[in-house]
Amino acid sequence: MRDEVFQRSVRIERPAAEVFAWHERPGAFQRLCPPWEKIQVIAQTGGIRDGARVSLRTKLGPFWTRWEIVHQNYVAGRQFRDVLLSGPFAKWEHLHRVDPVGDHASVLTDEIHFRLPFGYLGRWCGSAFARRQLSRMFEYRHTVTKADVESAPVPPPPGGP
Repeated sequence: MRDEVFQRSVRIERPAAEVFAWHERPGAFQRLCPPWEKIQVIAQTGGIRDGARVSLRTKLGPFWTRWEIVHQNYVAGRQFRDVLLSGPFAKWEHLHRVDPVGDHASVLTDEIHFRLPFGYLGRWCGSAFARRQLSRMFEYRHTVTKADVESAPVPPPPGGP
């Protein structure tokens, strides 16, 4: 069965290095959790670099599910990937990529390759629901990231003001 792909991008009026650095800050993941989602971080080690891990609990309906995630494909200032080791999806790989647009802006792209559990039945029953949830979540996440990064003080140019 082929993967489903969800992708969303947002232009941010700050250099790519600043947008990427925001993702490396402690608490960035928690900041990106929409208030309507029930997400608990159980453990988090190593930031977003290769080999770093995150253990989460999320609630779907009346049920709690656990996610075990490892970070891979870290490229400083440009990208990192979350890969599901175990959890509610048959596959989940989430690439976070920041591409420069000139010297003063960038585009943040989230690209998720996923497979729902239960093969074709899971895809037939759950694909539209999963896409609506992802769309809502990433609209929130991109709004938060853009607002946080664009409202931060602009660092002085190298060599002073």
